Amino acid sequence: MGGGADEGRPATWVSAIWAARYRTPARFVALIALLLPWTTTGTTFALIPWLIAFAFLDLPDFPRSLLRPVSLLPIALVVLAAVGMLWSGAPWPERIHAIGPVLKLLVIPLLIYQFERWPYGLWVFAAFLASCALVMLVSFAVAVDPDLSLKLYLSRGPYKVESGIAVRNYIDQSQEFALCAIALIYPIVTLFRKGRVRIAIVLAAIATGFLVNMMFVVVSRTALVTLPILLVVFALLHLRWRAALLAAGAMALLAVFLWAVSPHLRVTVAKFQGDYEISVEDKQVSGMGSRLEYWRKSLGFIADAPLLGHGTGSIRALFASAAADVEVDPLRSEIVSNPHNQTLSVAVQWGVVGVLVLYALWFAHLLMFRREGLACWIGLLVVVQNMLSSLLNTHLFDFTPGWTYVLGVGVAGGMALAKKS
Repeated sequence: MGGGADEGRPATWVSAIWAARYRTPARFVALIALLLPWTTTGTTFALIPWLIAFAFLDLPDFPRSLLRPVSLLPIALVVLAAVGMLWSGAPWPERIHAIGPVLKLLVIPLLIYQFERWPYGLWVFAAFLASCALVMLVSFAVAVDPDLSLKLYLSRGPYKVESGIAVRNYIDQSQEFALCAIALIYPIVTLFRKGRVRIAIVLAAIATGFLVNMMFVVVSRTALVTLPILLVVFALLHLRWRAALLAAGAMALLAVFLWAVSPHLRVTVAKFQGDYEISVEDKQVSGMGSRLEYWRKSLGFIADAPLLGHGTGSIRALFASAAADVEVDPLRSEIVSNPHNQTLSVAVQWGVVGVLVLYALWFAHLLMFRREGLACWIGLLVVVQNMLSSLLNTHLFDFTPGWTYVLGVGVAGGMALAKKS
């Protein structure tokens, strides 16, 4: 008896060591997800131990996994950005700086490979949800006392739309809250169906908190545009047509109610028209009006180099050149390095070739999440939200939305492919 126990103990120790070997990289990814809503520096430094831990995993099939479209297309966009530096007319520091935001896409194949083999993806989702919930609580506190904000110059700023910012900015905060709120619908419905009412109520309370914060504290116009569409996606995919119609009616009534009771929501929506009038009539810089000017100029830049674009990092120089030809006009003489549209940003730098790679990347990642399950639901939401928000921003290249995409697609994609196989 004693000898048998002693013989089995080394095997147990070996199993524990191997389990720890695979859990450690997942814990570092969870740490990245935990830090992402709060700090860019912390997120960047957290990548280092994860990459070291990843290097110690079993990687015999890793080269072959890179040949799949879901992994190959992010690599292709990075390669195109690197090669695009060769024909860019921008100074080399600007070319190198411009490729930085694209490099994060290289992490997607690594995450897919890791979480396709080791089932610890829920740790990452739980860490991100917990971190965003804490941001939400801080945001409510900041709405009461702006001195609690980590971004005092925003919460005390002249625009009420920017009050209640815990950290970062109101666009990132709203995108995170919207993603978490809609992502929670799937587990809430599933838990209610299984009779696990208490946990479902807790998650429903968290989701409600995110939505209440967006409606009464701070919300971006990008989130207001994407949130209803994400709700429609859930209804179409997971509800029968009668239930979907009832849900649509309930959402319409809720929207009317919120419009009536939330002055903050009315002010945010009114800024669409206000910005347009400021830009068109007064020729002044504004959010939406400036975007329209960026898009107009970007289309002209694309027409000058439609196939391969003007090269990596060329956007700022192009806007500077266009501004030099304009008389004193605050709106038309703006010099920016971001046209606030993902497609235009790619097309200006890498032409039609770049746009085809970008759209193929989005499409391949969408197809990865065709099945049922929490991982597929989260992955689908991440891709759809990124595509929609990229109509008004460059959210694939921006730090927080871009890393949210990388983590969401990488972790959920690995889990989805694991179930498929």
